[in-house]
Amino acid sequence: MPPQPPPLPPDNHVHSQWSWDADAGSMEASCARAVELGLRSIAFTEHWDPTPCPIAPAELPHLPPDMRSLVSADGIFLPPPLDVDGYLECVRECRKRFPELRIHSGVELGEPHWWPEAFDALIRHAGFDRILGSVHCVDVDGRYQYIDGLYGKRDPHEVIRIYLAEVLRLVESTLPFEVLAHIDYPVRAWPSATAGTYQPTAFEDEYRTLLRALARSGRILEINTTVPLHADIVRWWHQEGGHAVSLGSDAHEPAQIARGFAGAAAVAEAAGFVGGRRDVAWLQR
Repeated sequence: MPPQPPPLPPDNHVHSQWSWDADAGSMEASCARAVELGLRSIAFTEHWDPTPCPIAPAELPHLPPDMRSLVSADGIFLPPPLDVDGYLECVRECRKRFPELRIHSGVELGEPHWWPEAFDALIRHAGFDRILGSVHCVDVDGRYQYIDGLYGKRDPHEVIRIYLAEVLRLVESTLPFEVLAHIDYPVRAWPSATAGTYQPTAFEDEYRTLLRALARSGRILEINTTVPLHADIVRWWHQEGGHAVSLGSDAHEPAQIARGFAGAAAVAEAAGFVGGRRDVAWLQR
């Protein structure tokens, strides 16, 4: 009998129908997919995004249909709040239906360092198992903007530096999130046709400064497999004292669960994050 591949790590960053931008999401179907893949656990880290940002007219068709009415007359979009009680009840139902799967509740906090009081109220109410900190928006000239909306207005290299500086401010806050999500978020929209292939080495100093602060904070770096995270950044994280990584598909529909995890696990192991060697290679409880 040929050797079996090692089990996939847990997926610690998944969105379901309870996230405002996951119109194809389904917690039940995502759990079924996780069981099919042999995952030991899954974390539903739904969006909490209290930052109002302008939406360009060309971006409106990309919003879920029921979200378009939330764009104001002057083009400002404020995502709806997370229905915490409904979400937690759905988690409880899925735990009953899938007893073989460890299902963690969770939240992905957007720019929580800008909204600390709202963040505190949310956490006190919900008691999440997993808390991710993330940045999707930046403050440029006193105006909140989605980071990918800066491409075409600023030099692409400046966009990355603006983003990393904001993420550093999040990491240097005292907010009690445990995992930094998608450190490479703006790479998803990187304009390769005009700026060439994205090279993280062009921003090594900025990445290392941020990773060093993250390590000092005791938090964990996520390897988000949407792009996926470049091996150089994972290696720098190890060199700067990072003690663990967490794999997250950032799935917004069941078919995306654990996408690219075999390759991401290999990148983590090559950087030195092997179970038992540097505390924990992936979050699991």
